[in-house]
Amino acid sequence: MTESPIKFSVFTKPWRTQSLSELGQFVQQLGFDGIELPVRPGFPVEPENVARDLPRAMMTLREFGVQILSVAGPTDEATLATCAELKIPIIRIMASTGGNGYRVAASQLRRELDALIPRLERYGVTIGIQNHNGRYVCNASGLRGLLEGYDPRHIAAVWDAAHNALQGEEPDLALDIIWPHLAMVNLKNAFWLRANGPEAETAEWKVYWTSGRQGLASWPRVVAELKKRAYQGVVCLTAEYSDEAATDRLIAEDLRYAKSLFSESGA
Repeated sequence: MTESPIKFSVFTKPWRTQSLSELGQFVQQLGFDGIELPVRPGFPVEPENVARDLPRAMMTLREFGVQILSVAGPTDEATLATCAELKIPIIRIMASTGGNGYRVAASQLRRELDALIPRLERYGVTIGIQNHNGRYVCNASGLRGLLEGYDPRHIAAVWDAAHNALQGEEPDLALDIIWPHLAMVNLKNAFWLRANGPEAETAEWKVYWTSGRQGLASWPRVVAELKKRAYQGVVCLTAEYSDEAATDRLIAEDLRYAKSLFSESGA
């Protein structure tokens, strides 16, 4: 079996109460290459302390052989400069449409992104925009329209297979649509669950976050398309499960499943 060219990452949001040493040991034991670290209020690295605490976090995690492969956080100069210093290549964000509608929100976001380009060029950091179900740019088609014209060294796509599947876009078509802009892939899974009974006047639905084998996003189809295209980037398992108590078990199972799909012999 040949070594996979993929680096496997995990979004550490579910373990916000763990110390960085505990987190590093846990991620190492799971078998991930690195993490996506939230730079958010209430987490070990908060936005106002990023210049001080992100380097400390990296040093601690390195003791366990764990890299910070991306951060989920703000795009202010302090975060950009610190990521550049530490050679963290991607800051992941999402594109909210809010209450103003897609066209107004997209136009405003592009103006904000345009203003960031000189800093992104200076620091060599990429802003990765993730598709997200709901009132966000939600699929590959939407991301392609938003990112058209940007150099992917500056502004790129973080394609999320589960959010894409919830919107009904086929994974091979989605990857073809977004391929020129792709910087990172997120793997998780979900399906629509009826939230009220059949006797209700109007059906209501909610998203149920599940393991990699169980949802609408076909991980085998996603991985087959990535392998066909010789993808060699980061695959981040974002560890989102409606059964939060089972998170540790499910993320370990999902990593084994993802690795088996990317291996030469398959699942």
